Amino acid sequence: MRLKDLVGKLNKQVMPKLEKGLKAIPPINRRIEAQYEEMMAGLDSSLKPYRGEFKTYERLPVNGHPQQEILDEMAALKKREQARWQDGFVSGAVYHGDDEHINFLNQVYTLHSQSNPLHADVWPSTGKFEAEIVSMTAHMLGAGQTQPGYQVEEEICGTMSSGGTESILLAMKTYRDWALDKKGIKNPEMLVPVTAHAAFDKAAQYFNIKMVRIPVDHNFRADWTAVRSLITSNTIVIVGSAPGYPHGVIDPIEEMSTLALKHGIGFHTDACLGGFVLPWAKKLRYDVPPFDFRLPGVTSMSADTHKYGYAAKGTSVVLYRGAELRRYQYFTVTDWPGGLYFSPSFAGSRPGALSAACWAAMVSLGEVGYLDATRKVLETSARIREGIANIPGLRLLGHSLIVHAFTADEFDIYRVMDFMSKRNWGLNGLHKPTCIHFCVTYIHTQPGVAEHFIEDLQEAVAYVKTHPAEEGGLAPVYGMAATIPMRGMVSDILKRYIDKIYEV
Repeated sequence: MRLKDLVGKLNKQVMPKLEKGLKAIPPINRRIEAQYEEMMAGLDSSLKPYRGEFKTYERLPVNGHPQQEILDEMAALKKREQARWQDGFVSGAVYHGDDEHINFLNQVYTLHSQSNPLHADVWPSTGKFEAEIVSMTAHMLGAGQTQPGYQVEEEICGTMSSGGTESILLAMKTYRDWALDKKGIKNPEMLVPVTAHAAFDKAAQYFNIKMVRIPVDHNFRADWTAVRSLITSNTIVIVGSAPGYPHGVIDPIEEMSTLALKHGIGFHTDACLGGFVLPWAKKLRYDVPPFDFRLPGVTSMSADTHKYGYAAKGTSVVLYRGAELRRYQYFTVTDWPGGLYFSPSFAGSRPGALSAACWAAMVSLGEVGYLDATRKVLETSARIREGIANIPGLRLLGHSLIVHAFTADEFDIYRVMDFMSKRNWGLNGLHKPTCIHFCVTYIHTQPGVAEHFIEDLQEAVAYVKTHPAEEGGLAPVYGMAATIPMRGMVSDILKRYIDKIYEV
């Protein structure tokens, strides 16, 4: 074992015990709690900006309020928040944003607002929408196009989910149950790049699957040569991202999935972010490595329709190579007094209107619509990437088409993020390494957005360089989270952040 790995292993074993011991000392614990409270108080302006301005409801009102009064208040809240994202100031989050498209989806939602896929006999239209969404997505991602020389006859099938996290959770639960049934594996392990989405950590915790980390190379791609030594008799699935959320980098899916195929292990491509971009980018002659079901070793995929699929928020697709594998995702109860119960995903009742809106988005755009949108996104993204690269002091990380992560070697990059926040830009702070990123979406293709972003970023860098000692904002929080070895303290801060969200 390398010294670096040994130190990391010791840290994971020693730090939690040390941290627990320190918290048990009353004076130290009081100081820690005081710091937590100070940090959380500083978040009131961003998380609770409406206090004192709009009426607060801790309990149900005795008498209901007039509907128009409620609509007026909600419209005022929408207007306040819409200005920021509508002008393209937010990284990711809003993937289309065009008024005509939004209004169209809202009309579809209204038509199907009462539908519930749990009752497929009452609303068979929802079953039609979901089956066709899955089929359209599967064919976009290589269904029936496996590389020549491989006899792969299984159909590509899947289900809808509420988003990328649920798609990932469902896939990992599926592999756990498949491996137990087919291989008798009771202590399952999954091989996941360190840059993979946090939803895989959630799956590991929820389903008691051991997470084995795949290291990444200097370009932040999973080191597929390290995978061989990580595979054990308990390995149930290998994971690759296309692309990964932090740096927008596509892992070596072909090489890793070939190893999975050789060892009879599942392989999941997480294309939640890129599933509705990369196929069209390939058609537009961008350099896109193989990542989907064209590769015989890929046995499942996740792709978010509510990102670059331009559906309303709350939908994603999880796909499998073969109906037999998909069935391990399903939930059934055969002896409940309430009758026969079954559901394809975690939820029971689901909003069928979201599935209807997703179907409408895909059918209304079609291949030409997705090609045109992708071309605009990639052209805008290239201008933004070039602009970042030309700012002295900033350094881009990895090679990406849509997500641009960058850092600084001579100043605090989180303070650049703070400056941009004051200019109304919403960027994403990242760790390991310390950096920030900007995810380019269709809403950023509006005239002038890319140029505005680069101008403000230039000013941000210049300001931070000339004011190196200035403090405030979120920079200290991000800085502490990036450097403090006691990860339990960072977890405590995040939990208190969630507590703050639920304060009335």
